Amino acid sequence: MMTWLIYLAVGAVGAASVITQLALLREMLGTFAGNELALGIILGNWLLLTGLGAWLGRKSDKLHHRATVLVAGLLLVAVLPLVQLVLLRLLRNVVFLSGATLGVGEIFAGSFVLLLPFCLVTGFLLTLACGLTGDIGGVYVADGIGSVAGGVVFSFILIRYLDHFGILCVPALLTLTVVGCYRRWRVVAAVLCLGVAGAWWWDVDAWSTARQFPGERVLFRENSPYGRLVVTEAAGQFNFIENGLPMIATHNVEQVEETVHYAMAQRPAARRVLLIGGGVAGTAQAVLKYPVAEVTYVELDPLIIVAGQRFLSCNLNDPRIHVVNTDGRLFIKSVFENSFGSKKWNGRLARSFGNSSEANGRDARSTITQTDSKDADEQFDVVIVDLPLPVTAQLNRFYTAEFFAAVKRVLATDGVVAFAAGRYENFISPQLARVLASAYRTVHESFPNVLVIPGERVFFVASAGELTLAIATRLEQAKIATQFVQRHYLAAMLTTDRLADVQRALAAPAAVNRDFNPVLYFYHLQNWLTQYPVRSRWLLGMLVAVLGIYLWRLQPVTFTIFAGGFAASALEIVLLLGVQIACGALYQQLGVIVVAFMAGLAAGAWVSMNHPLNLRRAALQACPAGCLPLPANDKMTASRWLAGLAFGVAAVAAVIPVVLRYAGHLPVIVAMTFVLAAVVGMEFPVASRAEGIGGATTASRLYSADLVGACLGAWLASTLLIPLLGVTLVCVWVAGLNVAAGLTVWRRKI
Repeated sequence: MMTWLIYLAVGAVGAASVITQLALLREMLGTFAGNELALGIILGNWLLLTGLGAWLGRKSDKLHHRATVLVAGLLLVAVLPLVQLVLLRLLRNVVFLSGATLGVGEIFAGSFVLLLPFCLVTGFLLTLACGLTGDIGGVYVADGIGSVAGGVVFSFILIRYLDHFGILCVPALLTLTVVGCYRRWRVVAAVLCLGVAGAWWWDVDAWSTARQFPGERVLFRENSPYGRLVVTEAAGQFNFIENGLPMIATHNVEQVEETVHYAMAQRPAARRVLLIGGGVAGTAQAVLKYPVAEVTYVELDPLIIVAGQRFLSCNLNDPRIHVVNTDGRLFIKSVFENSFGSKKWNGRLARSFGNSSEANGRDARSTITQTDSKDADEQFDVVIVDLPLPVTAQLNRFYTAEFFAAVKRVLATDGVVAFAAGRYENFISPQLARVLASAYRTVHESFPNVLVIPGERVFFVASAGELTLAIATRLEQAKIATQFVQRHYLAAMLTTDRLADVQRALAAPAAVNRDFNPVLYFYHLQNWLTQYPVRSRWLLGMLVAVLGIYLWRLQPVTFTIFAGGFAASALEIVLLLGVQIACGALYQQLGVIVVAFMAGLAAGAWVSMNHPLNLRRAALQACPAGCLPLPANDKMTASRWLAGLAFGVAAVAAVIPVVLRYAGHLPVIVAMTFVLAAVVGMEFPVASRAEGIGGATTASRLYSADLVGACLGAWLASTLLIPLLGVTLVCVWVAGLNVAAGLTVWRRKI
């Protein structure tokens, strides 16, 4: 097989892998109804299995028909994702109990088995391609370029117009086209292309989605950059399900009333109310029972508004409801900057948000109602945060000290902010107590008066003004008609023992939740884990043991690549967290970070690979004064240069907390992401020279070390290290790991 065709195949595998990864991650997150811990488990399994596939390819040099094996692998890369998607939807309710929330063990085992074939094949193909070309750096660059292209196409094109099955058909057709470039396989490629196109035309996505919801009628299913939204109907009840999590149920009157009336009863004469999330469920209409002048309803995903207007238009069609499609935290920040800095805020603000969230925006634009011009001193009287509990780092941003400080700036002097932070069923576990205590201490930093109400969920109502538990009396005085939240219901909820139980919980030891130290998210993970105990402990234990043995056996060069992969994943999560905090959860901006990271990896590898003559000079210049003269062989020179790159990764890690704190703007974060990825990308070709031999054996060791490191970095950073240690300590820890790796490879004996 011609060399250019091998590089083309590697690029196609890179693009297909990224598109498949992003589509299946979204699909599995929805199917397993998981949080960020589930996402870390799934992503960790993906990287781990790909690394295992690369390790299995170490013997591919001994295969007799390697070109044929490469083409057969490409066929599997094209077909397997489509099969995986259908099996995921059809077997979820067969293997696991229908409707039950899955625990850690089930998520780990299910994703491990499902991802196993595709990841093993892609990892094996990368090692095989290195053996066929003898050029590890070139294969790494080709894979990186394909990954960049796949990430750009997915983020900015495919996700806007296609369902998940349609998205996976695109890399399938691309890979089969590459197979068609190999003459003997053209007929097979053409037949499979027709089969993929036929499945697309038959609308397999609609058929498989209907099988996910037995007993319900699927009315709506579309993708937006923020998730996959499905609307079903059963016995007259509409259910909105985004990413597998039930968001809205039309018969859930109790939740709507608690969300609204606990807050509004404190200020029944409120004129201006800000509602972050939940308006489609009916909370906006419930607020209109009071004599308010306007309700500003902020919703991140425009697709929710599109579906809401189609099926629940009665909850939004009122001239006093102003819908703004943007991130709620970004909205509050912009209201303060554009309003109280410029003496007014008006329709320009709503228009700017509408233009920034155009995913599936052909209908979304029509849902945005422009606000009228307002005076600067006309602040919000009530802010209601109607979002899911902070079980993800994304949601945690709405429960931090920095967020409540921003809310205080847009509230009237005695304004009220309300939110829920936990579910209470007559027992508060130690884990839930830490959740409640952390939420209380966090909001108390900005508001001196905090009321904790043990309803169906535990609600926090905070203000600088007076607050009262005489909610029933306030509702009766204001003549507010309610179905659930009335005197008898409140008497049952606000009993002495329930109130005392909550007060005891608030005394539990817990830290304040902050943007770069999201402890509340970590406490919620702990609480979630106690509700869904791990049943597959033996499998997790075996995995930990295998990883421990693997790490113990790593040599200096592969340990350095492992440390670089760990740093790349962990620090990318840190930078993504910084973007969310600085810019809000705007998908386009997060997509820019991911693309910048992939581009940096490819650029760094290309620069390192194409400047081999500079290796010796750079290593000599990096040699500290007084060290022994370097040997003349390239292995030693490359080892010293690899050590310098490891020190460079450590330096970037040490700088990141300073950048995020003092210069955390999008262009700066993008530049920092590119630099980090470029330094990590430069390590791979240098490491192949430091090993001294090419081919599949070296490629297998390097790829597996890189992917295992990335696996652990993504898993530990997102679920444990950042919530527990905070961003600064995580960056210091990553820097220390890479310094240790650099010293190890510097002292390496050839």
